[in-house]
Amino acid sequence: MTHSLKLSLQASAVLLASVFTTACNRPDDPGIEYAPEMYESIPYDPLRQVNANGVNPMGINERTPVVGTVPRGKANYYNHIGKEDVATAEKVLRNPFAYSKENLEEGKALYLRNCQHCHGEQGDGQGEVGKKFKGVPNYSAGAYKTMNDGHIYHVIQWGKGRMMPHGSQVNPEERWKIAMYVRALQLGKGPDGVTDLLASRGASTAGVAVADSSQTRDQQQAPVQEAQANKASETPGQGGDKARNGTAN
Repeated sequence: MTHSLKLSLQASAVLLASVFTTACNRPDDPGIEYAPEMYESIPYDPLRQVNANGVNPMGINERTPVVGTVPRGKANYYNHIGKEDVATAEKVLRNPFAYSKENLEEGKALYLRNCQHCHGEQGDGQGEVGKKFKGVPNYSAGAYKTMNDGHIYHVIQWGKGRMMPHGSQVNPEERWKIAMYVRALQLGKGPDGVTDLLASRGASTAGVAVADSSQTRDQQQAPVQEAQANKASETPGQGGDKARNGTAN
């Protein structure tokens, strides 16, 4: 083997080693991809940004909503009551869901998922977090046992004191059902309060619904100056009107 051939082979080996080393040292570079279209969407994906979008403003795939608009089916997210105005909330807001066994059971599941770690399974403020950070209320004590649905809904949405807002974690329907279950915990019997609450409203524990929700205070107060407060779309979450097969009207 000639000297020049040896040098060429050595140079090739060094170059190849440097390529492999560089590729292995770049965690953001997967190297050669087989069928990359399986990994990177060809159509624009609003939740995925690979390259700059040459169509949309600022080069992003996801467009921001027009200022002042409300998405279809989301009108009841906007009740226009300030976070500090819980007094108005308890007078204006009305629970649109019936007190039924089914709704209370769903409220219980949502409560255990989102609330019991602070407020406790019994609603006495003795959850694992509540034991460490004092000040979590007992629903069956003092003024807390007379909070109505609108008050509870508003606090879930906006938070209060050290309680952070949960409006982004539970939608309006879920907030109302949690509020129902909290009303049962106000009786001081923990989860067993559901049966007594249904009985007090004339509802069957077999799941027969009763009309409207209770209002412990200000029961005669009618909603005032509502701006579509808590009025859900007739087709929540759906994508609009039916297709017209290309017709103009």
